[in-house]
Amino acid sequence: MPEILYEDNHLIIVNKPFGMLTHGDKTGDQSLEDVLKAYIKKKYHKPGNVYLKSVHRLDRPTTGTLMFARTSKGHERMAKQFKDRKVEKIYLALTRKMPVPEQGTVSHYLRKNYEKNFVEFHNKEVNNAKLATTNYETLAQIGQYALIELKPETGRSHQLRVMLQSLGCPIVGDVKYNGVKASNPRAIMLHSKSLTFTHPTLKEPMTVEAGLPDLDEWHLVRNR
Repeated sequence: MPEILYEDNHLIIVNKPFGMLTHGDKTGDQSLEDVLKAYIKKKYHKPGNVYLKSVHRLDRPTTGTLMFARTSKGHERMAKQFKDRKVEKIYLALTRKMPVPEQGTVSHYLRKNYEKNFVEFHNKEVNNAKLATTNYETLAQIGQYALIELKPETGRSHQLRVMLQSLGCPIVGDVKYNGVKASNPRAIMLHSKSLTFTHPTLKEPMTVEAGLPDLDEWHLVRNR
């Protein structure tokens, strides 16, 4: 069972572990959505089907803050906040090279190959490509790693992974995008640190933050 960071009648936010799907796919592997539905059904003695729907998603090897809606009202309102770019998402990444420049904003046109689950970037508009923009800042050099903070303005598939590859500093563990191997082959060193948003019914600003996963590379960050 993943760590629950926040829970009420409308939302449940968890610290997603690496190696787990956000929701089910053709592999048939158990997803976080499956696990949380079972948890809600048992905790609240829910008869029949449980309503639970992810508001956004994280890639299977990525960790950190992940939001699900427990009501259709919660989902509709939070999905609109994500779409309107009113949710601040902060990620941390570890790379083996320092980006040049060490901070800035990167915009690319991204096009996904669905058969290969691979995203390519282009510096100009091409067919079926979507503009993706990310702000980044290098926070520290820790041993052989650079610690980078990422604030995506858009939410494209593999956006942060491709952006760092384009800068010549792919994420540790992200072999799909030319990163070096990590201590655990099921993980990449990309962590959704926090989400800042307005609660869908309380209308109050909230920030929910997730601690770093139990991986050798992230222990270096904790101990610095």
